[in-house]
Amino acid sequence: MFDFRNPAWRRRLLVMILGVVIIGLGVCLFRLSLMGNDPSSAFVLALGNRLGLPFSVMLIIVNTLWFIAEIALGRRYIGAGTFFNWFCVGVFADLFTSLIANAGALPESIAGRLAVMLLGVIILSFSGALYQTANLGIAPYDALSIVMADRLPIPYFWCRIITDSCCALIAFLLGGVIGLGTLFCALGLGPFISFFTRTVARRMCGYGPEDENWLFTES
Repeated sequence: MFDFRNPAWRRRLLVMILGVVIIGLGVCLFRLSLMGNDPSSAFVLALGNRLGLPFSVMLIIVNTLWFIAEIALGRRYIGAGTFFNWFCVGVFADLFTSLIANAGALPESIAGRLAVMLLGVIILSFSGALYQTANLGIAPYDALSIVMADRLPIPYFWCRIITDSCCALIAFLLGGVIGLGTLFCALGLGPFISFFTRTVARRMCGYGPEDENWLFTES
């Protein structure tokens, strides 16, 4: 629900938008590191190659299927952030990639590419924590792990590891390219998102200790 008169809502809206913009930067850094895509993208690429479909078309199909699952199992997580993430992350990623490439800041050494990849993991985790904690809508893929945490006695970060690892495994079985960055994402995004939610995102959104946060069910 849009409530522009509510300062708390406007604050969370700004945090959500900031999070999605920074996600684009994280995706950009993964591209530039040349050390593997995030698990979701790796899965989409591998499936598209098997079916003979371009990445953009395959991504729309897969996102639509995940969105159907979100409607069925996690309708309360659908909001402005769902569609802002869905349709804008790619735009911001392309923009950042173009800017950095034109600036001639591409890493060449293995050490440089590794540093860029690790920075990408941290930025993706931080930005994911921001837009999810704002609670204004969750992208279809990200909603999967949150719905699992709702319905299973498993902490969120383990649910995220499960969904990311499954995507990476399926991508590998389909003959996709799995790089070091893919493995770091599969094992690291969940714990890092949980850490940044606890330490930064909740404060930026203006939550107090008494506020419920669906992302942090540690049981």
